[in-house]
Amino acid sequence: MEPVRVVLAGAHGHGWWHLSNIRRLAETGLVDLAGVCDVRPVDDLPEGTEFSGDLAGLIGRTGAEVTILCTPIHTHAALAERALRAGSHVLLEKPPAATYADYLRIVTAAGETGLACQVGFQSLGSEAIPAVRRMIAEGAIGRVTGIGAAGAWERPYSYYGRVPWAGRREVDGVPVVDGVLTNPLAHATATALAVSGAEVEDVEVELYRANMIEADDTSCARMRMDDGTVVTVAVSLCADRRHEPYLIVHGESGRIRLTYTEDRVEFDGTSVVHPRTDLLENLVAHVRDGAGLLVPLERTAGFMRVLDAVRRAPEPLAIPDVFQEIGDERRVLPRIAEVTATSAERLALYSELRVPWSERRPGVGRPPSGGGPAPGTSWTRSRPG
Repeated sequence: MEPVRVVLAGAHGHGWWHLSNIRRLAETGLVDLAGVCDVRPVDDLPEGTEFSGDLAGLIGRTGAEVTILCTPIHTHAALAERALRAGSHVLLEKPPAATYADYLRIVTAAGETGLACQVGFQSLGSEAIPAVRRMIAEGAIGRVTGIGAAGAWERPYSYYGRVPWAGRREVDGVPVVDGVLTNPLAHATATALAVSGAEVEDVEVELYRANMIEADDTSCARMRMDDGTVVTVAVSLCADRRHEPYLIVHGESGRIRLTYTEDRVEFDGTSVVHPRTDLLENLVAHVRDGAGLLVPLERTAGFMRVLDAVRRAPEPLAIPDVFQEIGDERRVLPRIAEVTATSAERLALYSELRVPWSERRPGVGRPPSGGGPAPGTSWTRSRPG
């Protein structure tokens, strides 16, 4: 079988990981790197790899069957549509788009072309998620009463200076939404929603920032699902060190812990690490053999509703310096990992935990006709009819 010809758009930053993964799969004969699209030169490309700044033209000349998009968030919709309409399936880095309307634009292009768009939420390629869902279905913890996710990482000042859109809500009036909930720790939300399996009905968010940025670096959200389940996510980039993010599935007779970065499921004194499927390999299997996609675009609709609630929320509240440890390399919120853990335990927002730098700013509104969240800090899903 001939290898699938792949084009990579965006080879710097996280794009280097994709280049490495493509090389790995090329050695097995599964894929062939046909081209790279970027606005800056890329060194050490394999011989015969075409380089261009014109994505559609590159796809046309190389006959690429798959395009990997690892470009700034606010370029995702236009480039995904361009790739799809040029005849290429797409592996789209998370988050899928910067607005719910842009997400729907990609959905439309995929539907009209009949081509696949897989979203790069790597954690959703883990067999840990269906394993947890089976445990729930078999009654291992009784009725699920809620799901709480927690994540606390550290990021230096340089993280926000690496590219012009880092830590921004907008660039030149165009939404970017590069906050902790929607980009670096977006997997916490996506994984919790995947375990729930229900539809998002309503979203509350609280956005804060310790760093001098536009977007949030310490935030929480609470989603109410259409089956009555509550899902909370509490995350920060201002910890003293990296703490592996996880979620807790609360049940009437027990609970399950999933550390999604490790594919580890803990229950009743047992700990099992599950295998994970690479999302490019899965997309290639879909293209060649019709295998089901692990993270099809439509599976991320709930996440996009959360993202749009973040986008429409008031700007993040600045956390006063008195509550921080301000160093030469980064800002730290003391004990923030404990705060996020408490949120996951109690399914509570920061303000409900009476964290001293938090403040409740409720806001509920009517969803716009496009199906996205309403202004304020709450999102209510529109119903047909």
